[in-house]
Amino acid sequence: MTTATPTAPASRTAPAATSRRRSSLRGGLAPYGFIAPFYVLYVLFMIVPIIAAVYLSLTEWVGLGTPTFIGLTNYMNLASDSSFATALANSLVYTLIAVLVVVPCALLVAQALNTKGLRFRDMFRVAFFVPMVLSPIVIALIYSLIFDRDYGLLNATLNAVFGLPNIDWLGDPTLAKLAIGFVLLWRTVGYLTIFFLAALQNVPAEQYEAAALDGAGRMRTFFAVTVPGIKPISAFVIVTSFISAAQLFDEPYLLTKGGPGESTISIAMFIYRAAFERQQFGYAAAAGVVLFVIVFAVSQGLNRLLGIGRDS
Repeated sequence: MTTATPTAPASRTAPAATSRRRSSLRGGLAPYGFIAPFYVLYVLFMIVPIIAAVYLSLTEWVGLGTPTFIGLTNYMNLASDSSFATALANSLVYTLIAVLVVVPCALLVAQALNTKGLRFRDMFRVAFFVPMVLSPIVIALIYSLIFDRDYGLLNATLNAVFGLPNIDWLGDPTLAKLAIGFVLLWRTVGYLTIFFLAALQNVPAEQYEAAALDGAGRMRTFFAVTVPGIKPISAFVIVTSFISAAQLFDEPYLLTKGGPGESTISIAMFIYRAAFERQQFGYAAAAGVVLFVIVFAVSQGLNRLLGIGRDS
């Protein structure tokens, strides 16, 4: 008499395997579900506007009706537009001030605030950061009074101390750029100081002790220990300062309206005038695309030059 060996029914193993596959699939998709909101918002508020701006830059549109496709005409007009060339040159000056003046000043202030035994340190930190939380309109109003030719505090001080005549700080093309650069310095140095101060406090104390044992002075210690120790933060601050200054709008618009003439107009102001004063939205979009390309290309170049993203 033979007996058959019992076998597990296929109907039982199939649902189990299917259940395992489904749970594995859910486990694999779960991380993507958590990060999906970021990418959805990124596409909606970054990618879509960029595509729309590129398309609009190829059209002629006054804000009403249907845009008329004109190809690269807006870009060719920009290439021969003296106002746009002036705006590019002025924005270059502002970015140089931000990178070559504001960033080093912020580092020096952070170094001073990081000094051991400094009294009233917290008060100084607050004082340097306060300009960043003030409204740009308030700042422009204050400095309009300070730089005023006839009744400004600066001219009154120079006249009382040195006997100098009144200077038209906001009416001279060169002095107006310097005035805007000074306001940019005053407004942003405290904000950048916070990054440098955090970086300085993370430099290992053992490196300073080793430098002291080697007989290194303050300057040598600064360039041999401090600067390499804060390189990642320095690179971040330089790139972000460049991007911010390249899009500068508040100071030129509120202090000088881009004047005298167009001597202080920035690219952001040029875009604003083209779009909202002359209703040339396609032309303004073309200028915005050019600004985006320049900022993106220079930022990538700075990233490579400063070593951002490289493996240490």
